[in-house]
Amino acid sequence: MNRVEILQVADTVAREKNIEKELVIQAIEQAIQKAGRSKYGHEHDIRCHIDRKSGETQLKLYRTVTAPEEIENEVAQITVEQAHKMGKKDASVGDVLIDLLPAFDYGRVAAQTAKQVIMQNIREAEREKQYNEFKDRVGEIVSGVIKRVEYGNATIDLGRGEAILRRDDTIPREHLKNGDRVRAYVYDVRREQR
Repeated sequence: MNRVEILQVADTVAREKNIEKELVIQAIEQAIQKAGRSKYGHEHDIRCHIDRKSGETQLKLYRTVTAPEEIENEVAQITVEQAHKMGKKDASVGDVLIDLLPAFDYGRVAAQTAKQVIMQNIREAEREKQYNEFKDRVGEIVSGVIKRVEYGNATIDLGRGEAILRRDDTIPREHLKNGDRVRAYVYDVRREQR
């Protein structure tokens, strides 16, 4: 994707899913980071940054300059001597060296993984938005349409969220069917995976 397309896609997805554009861009950054780690090695500290105005994507490799006796991860840490050989003459212990990595073709598998990471982050953002919308509504009466009834427990579509009406909480001898409109008291709001 070119630079402008990334920002357009982020804007479109944000409007479509009704979430912030920044969350979508962060999800894309995480996906590109994951693709970069799968190409260069998972032990590397690789970070992605997308310029919010131009859409330019930069993949950077971070390495910490460490004393030779303190090196625990030879990939993410280098000695002062190694830094000097790389042309970083003013490097000292504790410095972080940032190298720009070249752009690469992600390939089919990496692109699929990136798509999964983006979709997962978008779903999490949607769930968080729904939770924030309903968390302050405990004790209120809401109305919705029954989506399905399983073993007497009804799943209710509230428009921007779902609710479960347990059989124990219904009126005795009340029979609920798919498509029925119901009004219910919000007893509890929880974060769920689905």
